[in-house]
Amino acid sequence: MTENLDIPRILIAGDRSSAGKTTISIGIMSVLKDMGYNVQPYKVGLDFIDPSYHTEVTGRFSRNLDGYLMSEEAVCEVFSHATSGADIAIIEGVRGLFEGLEATSDIGSTAQIAKILKCPVILTINARSITRSTAALVSGYKSFDPEVDIVGVILNNIGSQRHAEKAKIAIETYTNTPVIGVIPRNDSMKISMRHLGLIPAMEGRRRVADFDANLGRIKEIIKEGIDIDRFISIANSARTLEKPAEKIFRPHPQKNKIKIGVALDEAFNFYYRDNLELLELAGAELVYFSPVNDRTLPEVDGLYIGGGYPELFTNELEDNISMREAIKQASKDGLPIYAECGGLMYLTQEITTNVSGSGNYNMAEMKGGTFKMVGALPGKTLMGHKRVVSYNIGSFIKDNVIGKAQASFIGHEFHHSEIIDLPDNTEFAIKLERGIGIKGEYDGILVNNTMAAYAHLHAASYTGFAGAFVEFCGS
Repeated sequence: MTENLDIPRILIAGDRSSAGKTTISIGIMSVLKDMGYNVQPYKVGLDFIDPSYHTEVTGRFSRNLDGYLMSEEAVCEVFSHATSGADIAIIEGVRGLFEGLEATSDIGSTAQIAKILKCPVILTINARSITRSTAALVSGYKSFDPEVDIVGVILNNIGSQRHAEKAKIAIETYTNTPVIGVIPRNDSMKISMRHLGLIPAMEGRRRVADFDANLGRIKEIIKEGIDIDRFISIANSARTLEKPAEKIFRPHPQKNKIKIGVALDEAFNFYYRDNLELLELAGAELVYFSPVNDRTLPEVDGLYIGGGYPELFTNELEDNISMREAIKQASKDGLPIYAECGGLMYLTQEITTNVSGSGNYNMAEMKGGTFKMVGALPGKTLMGHKRVVSYNIGSFIKDNVIGKAQASFIGHEFHHSEIIDLPDNTEFAIKLERGIGIKGEYDGILVNNTMAAYAHLHAASYTGFAGAFVEFCGS
C-alpha cells in the first residue's frame, strides 16, 4: 500500500545569485521556530555553508538536494527521511531559479528540485533600482517553465516605500502573483563573505562578536517585512507526495561498533549530514575531535577529515604539534584515514598562503606565510592560484578506504588551492572523467590506508561510501 507524505513545504528561489535567498530563508526559519514550528531545512546544490546557518537557527540538520548528483528517487528519499518530526519544510534554492548544469535542461537546478518535490515556489527578486521591470522578470520566470509553480514574490533591496509600492503594484497587476514580502535595503541583512562563500555558522559563533545579534536583526527584519501567515498558507497548499521506500537510509547493524573520529571545529566543518548519518547506520560510532583545539587523537578505528578553511587557521594548526604528529603517526601505522579538500590540504607537508600575484579572491583576512601541516602526504598546498567550482565524475583505479577499484561516483570540488611538488611516484586512487582533481586527470592521493582528495562525495549519491569505509575500518 502506497504511503503519502503531506508535509507542508515551500521553496525559496532567487532570480539570480545574491538575490538574498540565504538571509531571507534563515530569517523565515527563525520566525517560524519562534512560533513553535519544527522547521526542516534543505539547500539545493552542494553548498556546506548555507546549511550550517539553517541548522543553527532551526535546531534540525539541514540536508542537501541535488538533481544532477542524485537520482530523482534519492532526492525524494533524502527529503522524506529528514521530514520525520517536522511541521514544515523550507528549501533554499541555489543561484537563479533555472541555473543548472546545461543551457537547455533544468538538470542540477532549483527548478528541477521544485518539480520533483511538487513544491510551491516563492521567487526572491533583487529589486535594487528597478520597479515596473520586476513585473517583466516575474512574467518571464513564470512563462519560462509553467511546470514550476511560482506562487509568490519577495522583493529584496527595496530603497523606499514608493519603490516598494510601484514594484508590488506592477507585479500583482501584470502577473497576478502576490508579493508576500518587502525587504528594505539594510546592511543588517548581510552575512560576512570570504573566498568560498559565507563564513560558516560554527566559526561565526566562535569568532564573530555580534553573531547572535546579527541573526536576531535578520529575524526582526523578516518578521516585519514578510507576511508569515501567507507564507504558511502557501506551504500548506503543497500537493501530496508519494512517500518513497527507504533504500539508502537503512540500518546495517554490526556485531562490533566501529569508532570513526570526525574532525569538527572552526577549521573543518564541511560535512553533509547524510554522510555522517549513513556512517552511523552502517555501524559506526562517530567520535568528534578538533585538530585546532585538542592535543591528542581519540581512540578510534579510522579518521574522517572533511573540508573547511584550514588556510585561515594555519597558525593554530601548525602550533598544535602533538595533533599533527599523532595523525602522521596514525597514517604511518596504517589507520584508515579519509580526507576531503580541506582535510587533504591539512595532510600535506605545508600550506603557503597569500602568494604574490596569485589573484587573491576575498582573502584579505588570510595571514601570509608558509605553515607546517601534518606531512602524512607528499606535496605542498599553495593557496590562491586557481579557483575551482565544478561537478566531477570519477572512478577508483585502486582499492582504498571508501571503495574498490572500478567503483564510480559523481561528486564535486570547490577549492582555491592546488597541490604542488608531488613526486613522480605519487599514487592516486581516483581517475576523473570530469573535474580538475590534484594532478592532471587524477585525484585521491593514496599513502598506506590514507586517501585524500579534492572530490567531495555525497553518500546519498555514491551510496557505497558509508558501508565501504566502516567495513575497511573494521577489517
